[in-house]
Amino acid sequence: MKTLILTGWFWEDYACAAAIALRHYKEADIMGMSTRRLPEYLNQLSGYNEVVILGVGLIGNPPLLEEALEKLLRKKIRVRWISSLEVPENINENITSKLEIFLQPGVTLSEAVSSCFQVSGKDLEPLLHIDSSVPSAIKHYRQLLEAASYFYRNYQDEAAYGNAIRHLAAGDPESRWSEDEKNMVAQYKRFGHREIQGKSETVKALHARIDLIAPKDRARVLILGESGTGKETIALLVHSKSPRRDEPFIAFNCASVNPGLLEDRFFGHEKGAFTGAGELKRGLFEMANGGTLFLDEIGELPLEAQGLLLRVLEGGRFTRIGDREEISVDVRLITATNRDLPAMVREGKFREDLFHRLNVVQIHAPALREHKEDIGAIANSLWLREFRRRLTQEQIAALMEYDFPGNVRELGNLLERAIVLEENDFRKLLREHKEMIRGLFVSEQAAEYPDELELAIKHHVNKVYEKNGRNLSRTADVLKAARNTVRKYLGK
Repeated sequence: MKTLILTGWFWEDYACAAAIALRHYKEADIMGMSTRRLPEYLNQLSGYNEVVILGVGLIGNPPLLEEALEKLLRKKIRVRWISSLEVPENINENITSKLEIFLQPGVTLSEAVSSCFQVSGKDLEPLLHIDSSVPSAIKHYRQLLEAASYFYRNYQDEAAYGNAIRHLAAGDPESRWSEDEKNMVAQYKRFGHREIQGKSETVKALHARIDLIAPKDRARVLILGESGTGKETIALLVHSKSPRRDEPFIAFNCASVNPGLLEDRFFGHEKGAFTGAGELKRGLFEMANGGTLFLDEIGELPLEAQGLLLRVLEGGRFTRIGDREEISVDVRLITATNRDLPAMVREGKFREDLFHRLNVVQIHAPALREHKEDIGAIANSLWLREFRRRLTQEQIAALMEYDFPGNVRELGNLLERAIVLEENDFRKLLREHKEMIRGLFVSEQAAEYPDELELAIKHHVNKVYEKNGRNLSRTADVLKAARNTVRKYLGK
């Protein structure tokens, strides 16, 4: 008999429940499943004698679910649903009559599955603890499961989660994990806190653009967006979805170093090249060789340093300070800025030839106000990591009433403050937050508009342009003006 176990994502309780079920069946396929996807997936299912659904909700699309269960019944495929919750009120008998249901309300899903199959899962219970009391002998499973979920969300790797549950069921030590699994955990430890959350059309379009650009690993990428929009996260995804994913990812903030030291940071130096150079030091380009170099805040790069950067981009070669021998490197360069680089070129603050070198393909990092419908998903990702529970609808509603001019970074800081202060009243939290940051907007309010009409119009058009993510068509729609008129005031 071929069995398929369907279990939920993220919660350790789902994974432990699946591990207990696997101990009963010995051999079975395992797959993570969501409430939304379940009806459609079952509607196309074949090749199994039995399907065991562990805790996954039945409310995704009840009519389609009923149709799917009818098909499975005709194929003589047994479908079992095990849950620690009651059947939802809106699920009718046409659905429940086609399921073998085992319910045990008031316990964990793992306990319900253990009771159903009379298989012990006592050794897995510590994994369900939120605090630091999880024994080190089992704590590594949590990272394996989280890494597998991360790889599914970002790389559509469906097999990793089932394999992680197999290790959990067998009690395998880390020495039994494959090299790919160890590398997966290592990548999750490094990059797992950087993830683009949300399912809005804006975020879907962003993912699609990343997926299109990432494999072309010779193409330079310029990421544009306001502060706090996650430009480094985008750069990480471009790198990790490229053929260079196993090579270095080196990030550097161009505004973080004295301009006189930038050549040393870019190219490194030989021992004795200058006073204090006691040993050879590799620069950023050499460190990133074979991989990706991410230069953040590229608009802050001084003109003299722009020339240094241009030279290495033109030939892929440079010389360490104090050396005569040229070094060749193969580096994908990704840059990012919240500045208007074309305007800086016109003002003579940024080299036009360098701009064209960097501006091969662009990615726009959307402001949070452009996809406010994702605020709940973004906030829940942090809350889940901290508390293993989701925010309430009231808390999400309070967050969505605010525009977050500081974008995702500001949202993260607000939630961190809520955690530190143990504050669950988010409306109160936001009132205090607005008071705390009120000074950030004094200068903008004081500047007001110029007295001269043409300058005032230009000021307003540029402000609306920035507010709408530097999208010309959207800006023209908002202003109810022709694109050419908007373009004229933008100086394009």
